[in-house]
Amino acid sequence: MAQLSDDCFAFGGPMMSVDEAVGLITTRVNAIVDLETVALIDADGRVLARDIAAPLPLPPFTNSAVDGYAVRNADLPDSVERAFPLDGRIQAGGLALALIKAGHTARIFTGAPMPPDAETVFMQEDVRIDEAGRIVLPPGLKPGANVRSAGEDIPQGHIALRAGQRLLPQHVALVAAFGLARLDVVRRIRVAVFSTGDELASPGEPRATSQLFDSNRFMLMAMLRRLGCEVSDLGILRDERTLLANGLKQVAGSHDLILTTGGVSTGEEDHVKAAVESIGSLVLWRMAIKPGRPVAMGIIEGTPLIGLPGNPVASFVTFVHVVRPTVLALAGSLPEPLLPIPVRAAFTYKKRAGRREYVRASLRRTQDGALEAIKFPREGAGLLSSLVGTDGLIELDEEVTRVEPGQSVGFLSYADLL
Repeated sequence: MAQLSDDCFAFGGPMMSVDEAVGLITTRVNAIVDLETVALIDADGRVLARDIAAPLPLPPFTNSAVDGYAVRNADLPDSVERAFPLDGRIQAGGLALALIKAGHTARIFTGAPMPPDAETVFMQEDVRIDEAGRIVLPPGLKPGANVRSAGEDIPQGHIALRAGQRLLPQHVALVAAFGLARLDVVRRIRVAVFSTGDELASPGEPRATSQLFDSNRFMLMAMLRRLGCEVSDLGILRDERTLLANGLKQVAGSHDLILTTGGVSTGEEDHVKAAVESIGSLVLWRMAIKPGRPVAMGIIEGTPLIGLPGNPVASFVTFVHVVRPTVLALAGSLPEPLLPIPVRAAFTYKKRAGRREYVRASLRRTQDGALEAIKFPREGAGLLSSLVGTDGLIELDEEVTRVEPGQSVGFLSYADLL
């Protein structure tokens, strides 16, 4: 389990910026050192535990990049086309042991090994066959054209993937091309997830008239699983300080991270802060972010705890900017910065200087081909429809105070946030 000191997140400022929060997390969270070996088919989404040096060059042999005809460079037509007798046929997966005779060509297919003395391939679309059955090759082809040299992609011994890489399907393909069937990866981060509040009922259970069905917990667990976590659903903790404290303490030793939602504001019935302080240490993050200012982080018996706001949009936004980097840091993952793409605003918006704001928006293509962002028509941080009915978030930095139609703004797609 992660073991942190009670003061490792100590912060002296009155309000923490998003960048300060991410920097604090990524520099002070201790990465998990436990490893496990998984089959290649199960490696997607896992964090690589050891560097992978190429055990063989890619491609492992020089081969043709096209279906066509292989020739020696010394025989390339110069200024006029030239007819070549056909001298053999080489298929993908076959062998090319024989030399090509001077002034001859060999039929070759994509991926087939090049004959030992041939260096160039003419595409079959660019040649013709004369009445005598000879292959007529046009002039002007560059020496070495349409040939993939051994090791031109990745040379043998090159560090192809670094420890800390969160593996994507393309990384899995690269490892498969090396012939590796199993990989050492960091074990999954174990996260305990609670919702808090007497006003909540779990889906499938009876709901009192004054209660809401708990949606945050299921959203957060889905997001955690997309980050490759092993998630423990620990249900709803009621608004009672001792009950909260006991529930949190019980899971601290068996998990790498505790994640709660709700109860972290300053109201009389928000008990998470007091409960954590009674069994550990808590630095309440009043982050300069909208939606989502009430965010808490602390330590319980060496295990980090993050308390997210109860409003679903605020919970979603703060998960992206606080929980996501914490999970990646715990897994020893290489940095994965969120990079907004520039789009054109199709709305007017005012905001306060000094805090970062995230505006829910949809994208459309304009007549001039540009991407344009349309703001969701309503504001509230409790509107799940605003997450379902949009494509992502417009990120407005601390210094921005106003957005006008036509202005360039940064857009974060939901698809890129996990």
